[in-house]
Amino acid sequence: MAATVRPRLKLRVPVEIVTFIRGCHPKLKRKIRAGLQHIVTEPESGKSLKDELEGLKSYRISRFRIIYRISSKKIIDIVAIGPRKIIYEETYRIIKKESNP
Repeated sequence: MAATVRPRLKLRVPVEIVTFIRGCHPKLKRKIRAGLQHIVTEPESGKSLKDELEGLKSYRISRFRIIYRISSKKIIDIVAIGPRKIIYEETYRIIKKESNP
């Protein structure tokens, strides 16, 4: 029986998020990187968001969330990373800014 081979997906991570990850505590940084790796291998593993954030997914890492969207069959856009307490409001602001340049 032949194993199915998935095409390798690519992450598109904005510079601000890369800078944020670099400034995180080493333990959190490891968890975020592991979460990003998991998203690449299983993009549907995140929870689908609703209402104003429809089309986005949220992946949980302890008290933090990675918010992302699957742009195409080969690209995953990371929209935001942050603590659950504020990340959804922040993501809404980012989405609004994207739609109204």
